[in-house]
Amino acid sequence: MSLDHAPIRPAPIRKLDEVVVNRIAAGEIINRPSNALKELIENSLDAGATSISITVKDGGMKILQIQDNGHGIRTEDLPIVCERFTTSKLKVYEDLSHIQTYGFRGEALASISHVSHLSIATKQADSECAYKACYADGKLVPAKPGGSSDPVPCAGNNGTVITAEDLFYNILSRKAALKNTRDEYNRIFEVASRYAIHNSGIAFTCRKAGVPKVDLNTSVGASTITNIRQIFGSKIGSSLVEIKDTDADLDIEFSGHVSSAAHEMHKSVFLLFINHRLVDHTPIRRAIEALYSSVLPKASRPFVYLDLRIKPENVDVNVHPTKREVRFLNEDSIINCIVDSIHNKLLSTNNTREFALQSRLQKQQSVISGCDTPLLTPAAPSSTPGSFDLTPTASTATPNRVGNLSVASSTRTSSSLQANTPQKAPVNKAVRTNFKTISLDS
Repeated sequence: MSLDHAPIRPAPIRKLDEVVVNRIAAGEIINRPSNALKELIENSLDAGATSISITVKDGGMKILQIQDNGHGIRTEDLPIVCERFTTSKLKVYEDLSHIQTYGFRGEALASISHVSHLSIATKQADSECAYKACYADGKLVPAKPGGSSDPVPCAGNNGTVITAEDLFYNILSRKAALKNTRDEYNRIFEVASRYAIHNSGIAFTCRKAGVPKVDLNTSVGASTITNIRQIFGSKIGSSLVEIKDTDADLDIEFSGHVSSAAHEMHKSVFLLFINHRLVDHTPIRRAIEALYSSVLPKASRPFVYLDLRIKPENVDVNVHPTKREVRFLNEDSIINCIVDSIHNKLLSTNNTREFALQSRLQKQQSVISGCDTPLLTPAAPSSTPGSFDLTPTASTATPNRVGNLSVASSTRTSSSLQANTPQKAPVNKAVRTNFKTISLDS
C-alpha cells in the first residue's frame, strides 16, 4: 500500500504536565516586560502604596524591579503567593460582579515566576524585619544551590520589592523577538507614565539601572494636569480642556482632559481607564477620533485622557487574558454620552484660534517688510576688517527663492573688503521673518 493511501490514525489525547500548562499560560499573560510591569503596578496599587519605584535593565529583560510602600505580604502567605489561582481579592465567582481591585485571578506572580527568576522581599508595618523568598515555576526555591528554600529574614522598609531577572530565559523564541531593549524600555515608560497620570496622588519613579537620571518622577499630591505637563510637555498640557460629566440614567460618571480645537500634535494619545483599569476600547477611541477629525487641523491628532466610572455590576472584567479589554452594558449609549460631552465642551471653550503667520519677503528689497531690522549687507571699504553696515544698501538685486520666500541678494562686491577681510561675506544667510499672532473668531 502506498503512503498516499495509508490510514490516518488519531493521536492519543494526553493530559499535559502541570509545568507545561503553567508555562503556556504564562506566555499568554506575560507577552513582554511591559505586561509584567502592568501586573506588578496593579498589585502595588491594590496594596495601598503611595510611592512606587521602577528600575529597569536592558529593557526589562535582564532586570525588572518594582518597589512600593504598601501593606506588604504576610510571611505565612509567601510559600503560596506565586502559585496559580491564589488571591486575596475574591472567594467565590459572584465576587466578580462587584470587584473593585485590579487583580482577581491570582495569575500575575505565578506567570512571571514561570518565565523568569523571581524574588520577593516584603515587610509589614508590625513586623520586626523583612523576609525574602525566591521562586521558580511557582514554587519556593533556595537562593543558592544546596540552601534552604524557606523565606529568610533580611533588612527592608515597609512594603514589597519584587525583582524579575532574565525574563523569558526559558522561552528562547520570545526572548529573541524582544531583542530591541530601547523599544521595550519605551513601552515600560509608557505604562508607568499612564498609571502616574491616572493615580495623581501617588509618587512614581522610573529609571534605568545604574543611571542616576530619573526618566519619570511624579510627586505625591501632584494634580493630573501637572503630571500630564511633566510627561508630555507644557505645550500639550496648555492645549487641553477639562471635562466632567455624569448620567444618572446610565449610572456613569466620567472626567478627564482632552484636546482643545487649538491643539497641535502629530501622534494620537489615548488614555482610557474604566473603573481605574487601563484598557483599550476600540469603539470609544474611534468615536472620539471621528469627532476630532472635523475639529483639529488635518495633520493633528487628539490627546485624550478619560476616567470612566461604571457601576461594577454592569462591567465584565474577565474577557481578556491580560485584562486589556472589558465589556459593559449600554455601550452605545455611554459612547454617545461621552462624545456629546466632549463636543459641548469644545463648543463652549474654543471661540478663537491662534495662528502664526510668516510674512512674505519682498522682492528687490534688502529690508523685509514689517521688520525694524534690515538684512545684513557687506560694509563699504573700511579699515576695520570684517565690519558690517546695518543700513540698507541700494544695489542691483536678483531674487533668490528659498521655498516660498523671495530673498534679494546683493551683487555688489568690494575689492578692499576682500583684501582686508579674510572671511567671506555671508550671502542669503541673514533672513528675518515677521511672525504675527492673530485670532480668528470661529
